[in-house]
Amino acid sequence: MSVKDKVIAIIAEQAVLDPSDVTMDSTLEDLGIDSLGLVESIFAIEEAFDISVPFNANAPEESDFDISSVASIVAGIERLIAEKKS
Repeated sequence: MSVKDKVIAIIAEQAVLDPSDVTMDSTLEDLGIDSLGLVESIFAIEEAFDISVPFNANAPEESDFDISSVASIVAGIERLIAEKKS
C-alpha cells in the first residue's frame, strides 16, 4: 500500500467515510474532521509509519506541518519518511 493510500485510509476511517470519498483536494473540514479527529488521525499516521509528526494541536497554525489538504498531509508524511531514512 502506498503512503497516499494508507494516509487516505486513515483519514477516511477517522471521518467514517469510504476511502473513495477522500480525494487529494479534500480538506479535513470538507470531510467533517474536527480537532479531535485531526489529533487521532495524526496519532494513527505516526503509528502506521513509525514517525513523529511536528504538529502542535494547541497551535496548529504554528506547526511545521501543512494540514490544509489531504495532498499536503501526504506530501508532509512522505517528507518525514524520507528524512527518517537518511
